[in-house]
Amino acid sequence: MRQDQEAATVTPLELFFDLVFVFALTQVTAFMADELSWHGILRGALVMMLLWWAWTGYAWLASVASAEERPIKLVLLTGMAAMFVLALCIPEAFDDLPGGLTGPVVLAICYLLFRVMHFVMFLIIAREDAGLRSQLLRFAPSVFISSLVLLVASQFEGWLQTGLWMLALVADYLGTALAGFSGWRLPAPGHFSERHGLIIIVALGESFVAIGVGVAQEPISWVIVIASVLGLILASALWWAYFDVSALLGEHALATEPVETRARLARNAYSFAHLPLVLGIVLVAFGLKEVLLYVSDSSEHSLTDPLPGVALAALVGGVVLYLLGHVVFKWLTVHIVSVVRLAAAGALLLTIPLIAGQPSLVQLGVVAFLVACAVLVESVLFAESRRKIRAELSRH
Repeated sequence: MRQDQEAATVTPLELFFDLVFVFALTQVTAFMADELSWHGILRGALVMMLLWWAWTGYAWLASVASAEERPIKLVLLTGMAAMFVLALCIPEAFDDLPGGLTGPVVLAICYLLFRVMHFVMFLIIAREDAGLRSQLLRFAPSVFISSLVLLVASQFEGWLQTGLWMLALVADYLGTALAGFSGWRLPAPGHFSERHGLIIIVALGESFVAIGVGVAQEPISWVIVIASVLGLILASALWWAYFDVSALLGEHALATEPVETRARLARNAYSFAHLPLVLGIVLVAFGLKEVLLYVSDSSEHSLTDPLPGVALAALVGGVVLYLLGHVVFKWLTVHIVSVVRLAAAGALLLTIPLIAGQPSLVQLGVVAFLVACAVLVESVLFAESRRKIRAELSRH
């Protein structure tokens, strides 16, 4: 168990570990682009939820015991191998490709290995902590049931397979929630909030990758420059929304929360409430990739072509999901409803029928403009509150 609670910071190994996660995010975005349908978007979201739950378990592990400890290093490095192979399997997570190993089965086995290593390491850490051991025993069914359901799902196709994936995720998420929180430990809250902030940056990096992939084979043009800048404005606004307000609130809330309830806040505000943030970013990255494809590929599309309904829904819906995730996060940490972000999410939803037939570049411009306006308004309204929070955090 950590003894350096106050001085704990994210280590280079943890950042190295997260590189595998960002590769997995790029795989999810590519999967959605290849499966351009509502069913494909749903399946991509399910894979993203699986990846998130795998990652957040290791975020807890490294906050309870330092990644500088040799056993934790070995577990993280071994876990990276399992996650990397899992990420390689994402293109055939549901439909196996001809030849080679069976992709859905390999993915399920890698997920099981990843989760088991995390669970066993936690048991070793908890050998002198009866409360944590009891918590882990209540948590154990969700670890194994979800992987078994994924193995069963690998033997089916279509919507039945998708339904079994949903059942596996229910076992993970609901099983963890029903297991309670009283036995979990969070000795380094600053490390925990910092780790989640960094993964948001990593996920936002995926939006830049999406912009680059969208125009990788095309000669540079003014249209590509304009679309890329608009994509950057949108990604920057999403970054601003988190790090100008939300990250400060979360760090402050965890730092001042009583030790006996800190784990509950961390579980609800970070492990659960950060999922829509990361999923929203992945959907936005997919939408940006489609916009750049439409404005750059003159052989298949013209500048007047609108995005298909699925891609537009991903672009706008991803931003809405991201903003609503912030609303939930703020409510959990400081019990205040973020009116500005609720209004921005509502405005974006109302614009969908208005921009549905517009050129893809216009669609991106409207979304980027609305989100940028929302974060600027919020920045002005809460400037004094941010200053006070920063001052109090510096005292801690």
